[in-house]
Amino acid sequence: MSILIFLSNFIMPLMIFYIVGFGLLMKKNIYDEFIKGAADGFKTVISIMPTLIGLMMGVGILRASGFLDFISKMIGRVTNLIHFPSALVPLSIVRLFSSSAATGLALDLYKEYGTDSHIGLTASIMMGCTETVFYTMSIYFMAAKVTKTRWTLAGALLANIAGIVASVILAGMM
Repeated sequence: MSILIFLSNFIMPLMIFYIVGFGLLMKKNIYDEFIKGAADGFKTVISIMPTLIGLMMGVGILRASGFLDFISKMIGRVTNLIHFPSALVPLSIVRLFSSSAATGLALDLYKEYGTDSHIGLTASIMMGCTETVFYTMSIYFMAAKVTKTRWTLAGALLANIAGIVASVILAGMM
């Protein structure tokens, strides 16, 4: 185990030295290449900024308006029948849009139910088993100028459902 910790502390510095060394070996101007890459990255950040602001605003409005509480009560009646706690419904919805907002909801769940509770464990596993589908699709597809998403949304939502089911099952085993 200590060898893994030792290696994990040195992976990033080794990668940086490898890239710089390879660049020197290939006789590239590393600094100029770095500046070009940073400028391209900055252009990407500027181009996706409106989408980011829109997503953050939408999640904030849903949360502040009480809509998430309302929808959790409505959907919670059905989810309780399949042993999915209604307290996790807002987390599973918000997680589709924003990781930071979902983290805030998870922290609220930890405060209310405890981190070692069934809901706390399920929320923790769910945060690791699911993805911010709409955020990822909007940011990456916009940056890559993808217009035909075909089955991406259906596949991503199916994977998220599988992650939610897995989190409930795994938390139930603990």
